[in-house]
Amino acid sequence: MLQTLLVVAVEEGTILLLAALGEIYAERSGVLNLGVEGMMAVGALTAVLTTMTTGSYLLAVAAAMGMGLALSSVHGFVSIHLRGNQIVSGLAITMLGLGLSGFLGRQEGIIGRPISALQDVPLPGLSVIPIVGPAFFNQNVLVYFSYFLVAVLWFLMFKTRLGLNIRTVGENPAMADSMGVRVYHLRYFCVMLGGSLAGLSGALITLGYYPAWTEGITLGRGWIAIGLVILATWSPFRAMLGAYLFGGVAALPYILQSVGFQQVPSSFLQMLPYALTLLVLSAISSRGLKKKVAPPAALGVPYSREE
Repeated sequence: MLQTLLVVAVEEGTILLLAALGEIYAERSGVLNLGVEGMMAVGALTAVLTTMTTGSYLLAVAAAMGMGLALSSVHGFVSIHLRGNQIVSGLAITMLGLGLSGFLGRQEGIIGRPISALQDVPLPGLSVIPIVGPAFFNQNVLVYFSYFLVAVLWFLMFKTRLGLNIRTVGENPAMADSMGVRVYHLRYFCVMLGGSLAGLSGALITLGYYPAWTEGITLGRGWIAIGLVILATWSPFRAMLGAYLFGGVAALPYILQSVGFQQVPSSFLQMLPYALTLLVLSAISSRGLKKKVAPPAALGVPYSREE
């Protein structure tokens, strides 16, 4: 049972992790993106349509990331260039993404039509390690890519000049601008990176674990990913640990039902990940932790060179 729980925790957690990594970069640059859920939905649908049309997983992943990037560029234009309200823009993107994916899915008549899922690729020598091996080293290539991505994004954020500039832009864009840092360019880069990874997260849902399109397939995972960013205090490695924790909580209802545990209603168990998200956000919002877990100072604040 423990091994099965860990396997599903990594699977569900990776979906959250990819979206959270992109959101970390967007928020570190000072832009709040509440459109993650919509970008994931569009990415999931695009991956299915592309796979059905071309049969290529590589093209499906690229197309899903491209659609996420396109939606995030709209959010970036409104938030950065027009200096609009980032919360309103993000919510609009989520509604657009959910509505557009639902409409196109019905129009194309692909609801419930299965596709071939990505195959697991066991890593020699590692996949046979008891309990841990099947969970972490007998997964598909997108899960392995997430391990690499966490390390790369952490290194870029905390060990390079680019990362220092991103963090400075998120804390004090005026000071960064005075030092010659291109504030707008960096914010666009981070927002569009976030959108691409949200699209990739959506692709993992349909290509990896739920290989058929159904409306609402994201099941609020985008909102959980945004909460995960705060839990991780805007750090990729902590986001990885938090994602697997949330993934384990999400997997728990299915594991308990599979072993015949029926005393607690399934609907109650399925709400646990969302309840955990609310508890974490409430705890972090308390006075004691709020001072220690402070978001980037300029998060959600439009920047204008003229002001």
